[in-house]
Amino acid sequence: MGNAMLKLARAMAIIGGISLTILVILVCVSVLGRGANTFGHSSLLTGLAPGLADGLIGTGIGPVQGDFEIVEAGMAFTIFAFLPICQIMGAHATVDVFTSFMSKSVNAFIITFWEIVLTVLIVLITFRHFDGMMGKVHNGETTFLLQFPVWWAYAASFAAAVMASIVAVYCAAARVMGLVTGKKYLPNSEGAIH
Repeated sequence: MGNAMLKLARAMAIIGGISLTILVILVCVSVLGRGANTFGHSSLLTGLAPGLADGLIGTGIGPVQGDFEIVEAGMAFTIFAFLPICQIMGAHATVDVFTSFMSKSVNAFIITFWEIVLTVLIVLITFRHFDGMMGKVHNGETTFLLQFPVWWAYAASFAAAVMASIVAVYCAAARVMGLVTGKKYLPNSEGAIH
């Protein structure tokens, strides 16, 4: 079961990484296009080389239309896609100023407690996200510029949230089993390394 959850978490992280890379490239292309368009309209270029300015503007270069809508939709999915790997590797940011002085058994209890709390929150967010998605499906809301249905982004994020919930429930159960038996059931149960 542990290997399957680790593979699921890694697959989601790869998909999230690909999604994030595409979003970064989109933003770079949009910023470069906006900059080139601004330069084409600048008084410097139109004064020195009006033909070049007209040629640059004539290419239609400019920002990617609806870039912020795509980034907004994609980032929610990306965040949910990275949650499973953070959860299974115990890689969420932690502040252990006070707990570093406590015994391993006390720390194991604290880690298990917060793992359960985080799991409950992820599952709750997933259920609420489903309700939000269904609201968007029923009201037919679309984005302003691209006019694609908003629920598409909600559906992609919901799918990633379901995967995050599955991994979170497994991690909570593994932490409880580890607390009871004293064994480690997760690949990295020491927290994030800073």
